[in-house]
Amino acid sequence: MKSTPEEVLAAPAPDSPALFLNREISLLEFNRRVLAQAEDPAMPLLERLRFLCIVSSNLDEFFEVRVASLLAQHHHQSGGIDDVSTVNLDGASEECRQIIARQYALLNDEILPRLSENGIHLLRRADRNAAQKAWVKQYFDKEVRPLLTPVGLDPAHPFPRVINKSLNFIVELAGKDAFGRGSGIAIMKAPRVLPRVIRLPDDLSSKPGASYCLLSSVIQAHMQDLFTGREVVSYSQFRVTRNSDLWVDEEEVKNLRQALQSELHSRNYGFAVRLEVGRGCPRHLADFLLDQFSIDRSRLFAVDGPVNMGRLLEIVNSNARPELKFVPFVPGFPSKLVNHHDIFAVLGRQDVLLHHPFQSFEPVIDFIRSAANDPNVVAIKQTIYRAGSNSELMEALIAAAQRGKEVTVIVELMARFDEEANINWAERLDEAGAQVVYGVVGLKTHAKLALVLRREPQGLRRYAHLGTGNYNPTTAKHYTDFGLLTADEELTADVNEVFLHLTSMTRPTQLSRIWLAPFSLQKEIVKAIRQEAAIAREGKPARIIAKMNSLTDESVIRALYDASNDGVRIDLIVRGACALRPGVPGLSANIRVRSIVGRFLEHSRIFYFHNKLRHDVYLSSADWMNRNLFRRVEIAFPVNSPALKKRVIREGLQVYLKDNVDAWDLGSDGHYRRRKPRGSQAPYSAQLQLMESLGLATDLHNKDTEHGTDPVAPRRS
Repeated sequence: MKSTPEEVLAAPAPDSPALFLNREISLLEFNRRVLAQAEDPAMPLLERLRFLCIVSSNLDEFFEVRVASLLAQHHHQSGGIDDVSTVNLDGASEECRQIIARQYALLNDEILPRLSENGIHLLRRADRNAAQKAWVKQYFDKEVRPLLTPVGLDPAHPFPRVINKSLNFIVELAGKDAFGRGSGIAIMKAPRVLPRVIRLPDDLSSKPGASYCLLSSVIQAHMQDLFTGREVVSYSQFRVTRNSDLWVDEEEVKNLRQALQSELHSRNYGFAVRLEVGRGCPRHLADFLLDQFSIDRSRLFAVDGPVNMGRLLEIVNSNARPELKFVPFVPGFPSKLVNHHDIFAVLGRQDVLLHHPFQSFEPVIDFIRSAANDPNVVAIKQTIYRAGSNSELMEALIAAAQRGKEVTVIVELMARFDEEANINWAERLDEAGAQVVYGVVGLKTHAKLALVLRREPQGLRRYAHLGTGNYNPTTAKHYTDFGLLTADEELTADVNEVFLHLTSMTRPTQLSRIWLAPFSLQKEIVKAIRQEAAIAREGKPARIIAKMNSLTDESVIRALYDASNDGVRIDLIVRGACALRPGVPGLSANIRVRSIVGRFLEHSRIFYFHNKLRHDVYLSSADWMNRNLFRRVEIAFPVNSPALKKRVIREGLQVYLKDNVDAWDLGSDGHYRRRKPRGSQAPYSAQLQLMESLGLATDLHNKDTEHGTDPVAPRRS
């Protein structure tokens, strides 16, 4: 729960719960910041709608993962939920309720009316003219009704199994059925093959522009037609969110891939954690559904609109209205690689730093593609966490294996929501002759590594790519990440050792440059923080700047608190959940925390330590969370080139500390406050600055927005 100002005036006791901010509430605070983007009238209109859809997607995942985890944690032996979980669930439910209420009010009162003014109409039943109603009736009869299967409930027709996040209807009926019985409730699933957003023919409307209606509206308009001889008393759309964690006994299964394939289907039927109904749903019908799904009333949400607002993203994507969207951005290309056809020759001379999406991801694809095509390359090794369902990079790995190269791929099959895509890639790689392994039992392999071994006149030489983000060309256009292409002997030797560890399961040898979780990463981070504190105690300048997605590990937070008390100046740029409480005298007075929510999803992890002017800079795949430091295979690697080190500090940290447009400052009370230009300060957006300095020349200043932000779903590491 959020702390009151009185609770944070003094430093909490070492064992006080007030020492840390609540993780669940902090995650929801992030969604408030995303929602604020949709509230901003300076944002292009369709992008405001996109932000609303992103909030819906985020809340889905919050319930599927975090709420489900709290519920699953503490149904103890007694079958009850412990006090801490109860407090967290109650607080999270109330926060969600406030966010969702604002979300639908914004949709109905501002965004849909504004869209209609701009020729994009989402029509409810009452809004459709006679011609449109006739077309909808015909569409219902030909395309929808044949696929509907209402189930009248009785002992022979039990309550059907309802798939996670699917659209369904509950219908209350009066009168007798065909057999003279008075069964009063029917359940009906909306077929998944039907589009949820339907565009009506333009020539049916007197209004210019594009008109749409929702499948739920089509079905509800013709509900009575489905129950001949019965009176439809009331009805409501509904949607159930379920626990989406997959579980397999990794100690027992012989083949993880086969076990997961059978388990994926069951994800659709995990235990229920949330029920959404239409605003007009009668209480007794909602209570009936709550009872069927064993959901507490605190997790019932009655919404004034579609139960899955995320479906409205189709309207954003289907409208080619540049004046209602952000100016397109074209990423730049590293000058070191321009007009160079041999990437290995370039890397033999110097490292190449890539800053996505401001710079193209194409060099990473070209690195693997060149390795696949080069007759001198004898082996390629790579980790895969989220590659996406279509990937040139993965196709290049398959081609390399088919050409007889030694290809080893560590595919993480337990990457949440990407399991099916990863299983498919694993099968194709296996068929092509690649060596495919699935990481370490009990740990997720989240490190981002690729290694190429090339036969050269001097012998075998190693080339590597190390990154902070996934090998996913699609998300690389929208997520901020750093990548390093290098032939550095010590660094590539460490990369090779990590691959040997992952395939052979032997303990890794002492690595000279890389910090590796779960073995050394947490220890090295805490050691570096304490080293900075020791420097401060000597009266010398001490500084830490760290950027990440989440900060929740208590051991790291306590080390930061201690360093703050020793005089270290600490700036943290944390996109999402942050359990550290900044600005508390005697605890964290020297710590500032900010979050950036802008055009791109902030995803890079950067750790900077002043260290007596050595300016240590590490890039990492890991957030400062317990799961990343102890339950995943992660890496942090140094940037040693002075020029590249300066680039990371400037582009990855300093510009974000100057941001006064997309930045939010975290207070000691757990609330975030948006930073704004003060006095004569000019607006400064870090992302816009990087787009202008690293991207190809283009006018990024949209007339509809001061800062040119463009949302991307803020989920998934």
